[in-house]
Amino acid sequence: MRVKMILPALTEATSPFFRPIKYSLFPPLGLATLAGYLDPDDEVTITDEHVQKIDLADEPDLVVIQVYITSAKRAYELADHYRAKGAYVCLGGLHVTSLPEEAARHADTIFCGPGEDTWPRFLADFRAGHPAPRYDSTERTLATLPPVRRDLIDRRRYLVPNSIVVSRGCPHVCDFCYKEAFFKGGKSFYTQAVDAALAEIDRLPGRHLYFLDDHLFGNPRFAAALFDGMRGMGRLWQAAGTVQSVLRPGLLEKAVEAGLRSLFVGFETLSSANLTEQRKWQNIGRDYEAAIRRLHEHGVMVNGSFVFGMDEDDTSVFDRTVEWAIEQGIETATFHILTPYPGTRLYDRMARAGRILHHDWDLYDTRHAVFRPARMTPEELEEGYWRAYRDFYRWGSILRGAATKPTLRGRLRHAAYAAGWKKFEPLWDLVIRAKQVGRLLPTLEAILAGFGAHPAVEEAAEPDEPVARETVAREIEPAGSHTSPA
Repeated sequence: MRVKMILPALTEATSPFFRPIKYSLFPPLGLATLAGYLDPDDEVTITDEHVQKIDLADEPDLVVIQVYITSAKRAYELADHYRAKGAYVCLGGLHVTSLPEEAARHADTIFCGPGEDTWPRFLADFRAGHPAPRYDSTERTLATLPPVRRDLIDRRRYLVPNSIVVSRGCPHVCDFCYKEAFFKGGKSFYTQAVDAALAEIDRLPGRHLYFLDDHLFGNPRFAAALFDGMRGMGRLWQAAGTVQSVLRPGLLEKAVEAGLRSLFVGFETLSSANLTEQRKWQNIGRDYEAAIRRLHEHGVMVNGSFVFGMDEDDTSVFDRTVEWAIEQGIETATFHILTPYPGTRLYDRMARAGRILHHDWDLYDTRHAVFRPARMTPEELEEGYWRAYRDFYRWGSILRGAATKPTLRGRLRHAAYAAGWKKFEPLWDLVIRAKQVGRLLPTLEAILAGFGAHPAVEEAAEPDEPVARETVAREIEPAGSHTSPA
């Protein structure tokens, strides 16, 4: 059987003018995971349209397309193309789960929720000649997960080919998050067995890893056992976690000993009222500044995530948030416009209030205002979002943030990483177009190798500087939500 798996690209990722590095960070791990369930004699290809062109002249028997909201239009175009050629087309992913009726118009079979239980059932039905038009996930387990088909991924096209997911979902219930809709009908957070996760890590070449889990620290017992098992493996890795998990005694220390060098942290808002409205309970009453200090003291760089447009936000929120982030010495920041994704409680609430402006899914990218904010206009929200990025990554802001570090070396590191990530984006574009991104991985590994050990020792030789355990490592911005295979 000839099987073609496709990750459609966002329009921006195929622009002839500029291509951001974030579209060349991670390979399509979800599709490679599903490929592991296919038979050895199946002819399988994975095409990531972010980094390669799709051959539309081929004639596969089965086409599998992973659909995100901002790639839905392109996904449907590809689905219609292959159905017209006689291929059997499957659609799955976050957007399909949220709007199954819409997706079903373009597919022979759709998948709702994670694919670990539905995909094997479909394959058995398909080979027997009676596939169902829809499969809904109900059983949530990673116990029989096969090895990821990384042999189908061209590692040279990605800066971070060693992405990995060892859990699914998140234990929290934030109103703006897709997760609740995606995992409806079963457990919304579950993990691999520790030994299986360690075996997958051991199969990966090189030193660097990026955990794409929504919340790697979500099960403290699992995380502690995983970090204990990783100690001594010589890995350097990055991940996402919460303020709550950073403040939990003992767990961060285990992560650092296992090789943690940077953490994507969802601060989201400085307003307690906003946190309450969005049911982000895990942040309420937490000391953000203490969490940042704790990470920096352990040599871990911070990539702070912030969301603009919640109901307590007025036009002053952008400057206040940027100024706070700079004062805290956050190395990199990721800003978002609040986006009411279909299937979320936020969407339902805004739809009932008549605040949704349109359903052009291409613009549901956290960079456009697709709803009517409470205390500003949509135009003010978009302008403030872009200003926040511009102001945070100004040279003056970078140098001010760097000045919060207690050592000269620490200040130079901060300036180098913040500038390297945002100030030289045109150079990243050239590297992407030359298909040379993978060649920079050894550089990334070399950079991370010097951090997170015991900075007090390495900085002791610097005269007239306070001794401190500090370091930074470039945070890789996740390209959209961390997702499970679907």
